[in-house]
Amino acid sequence: MAELMSRRGLLGRAAGLVGTAACGVGSVAAVSAGSLGAGAGRGPAQIAITLDLEMSRNFPQWETTHWDYEKGNLNEEAKRYSVEAARRVKAAGGLLHFFAVGRVLEQADVSWLREILEAGHPIGNHTYDHVNVLASRVEDLQFRFQRSPWLLRGMSVQEAIRENIRLAGEAMKSRLGIEAAGFRTPGGFHDGLREHPGIRAMLQELGFGWVSSLYPAHPNTQPLEEPSEVVLRGIVEAQQRAQPFLYDDGLVEIPMSPISDIGAFRGGRWKLEWFLRSVRQCVEWTIEHGAVFDFLAHPSCLYVVDPEFRAIDLICELVGGSGGRAELVDVGAIAARVRGGGGN
Repeated sequence: MAELMSRRGLLGRAAGLVGTAACGVGSVAAVSAGSLGAGAGRGPAQIAITLDLEMSRNFPQWETTHWDYEKGNLNEEAKRYSVEAARRVKAAGGLLHFFAVGRVLEQADVSWLREILEAGHPIGNHTYDHVNVLASRVEDLQFRFQRSPWLLRGMSVQEAIRENIRLAGEAMKSRLGIEAAGFRTPGGFHDGLREHPGIRAMLQELGFGWVSSLYPAHPNTQPLEEPSEVVLRGIVEAQQRAQPFLYDDGLVEIPMSPISDIGAFRGGRWKLEWFLRSVRQCVEWTIEHGAVFDFLAHPSCLYVVDPEFRAIDLICELVGGSGGRAELVDVGAIAARVRGGGGN
């Protein structure tokens, strides 16, 4: 894990990235749609609102850490938030794309997930235990396996990763009667899976045509520090590196757009108003450039920091007020545009 630049790893390097973004990315205004990636400039801007269904360390109290070992044990607040968020996005004319860790499906009651599905919202695979798909050691795989390595039952780390993804898919089929709508890696990597053809091949063998694994480097602040215009501009500029593309083996990459709720509220300890300012600027840039924005958040965080759904409502309002220049879509629709057709 030390060699990876995940969205978690970004938090500890925020100050250095501010300088990088301020002087190394270039002017957003000068960017043309054609330079943004395979999904840009071929119709309205595509805005996806995505929620990862997992519990999050530091929420609801900063001292909370046991969720690292119980990622799928969603509490009632997170479940209610998910259902209401889906309702709001549907009312705005869109679909909300969820990515669930498989252990969510061990709970006695999954009627809330069925409600989401019946409304048409897709649910993708986020592994069974929130494992690091680029791990090469048990220590890097997931906290649960650090503490209980016998759960691997003699599997190699690579075998465990594949089995964890497969098992999440089986849980969805068994409990919900659905095929997973795409795959998102736990954590995001600054270069996606470009240097990992073996992982891409595994995902394709498991039936996935697209992945959401890339989370670009971007500036952040020191904890509790209000983001400056330099930081906010750097986050907007990072949207250029969060545009969809095809790997050379045909797998579609749909990057996650910064700044995530975890990046803002755990890494930067931001106030909600600061986060909304960043979201607004990023979505407005996306609409202006006919690009793609993949809002990355977690109900387990948002119900604490944004109980009135202001971030989700803001995105819906910006798309609704775009005069047709943007549309609210699920991630599969973005992948379909990149491929120029349909499929999963």
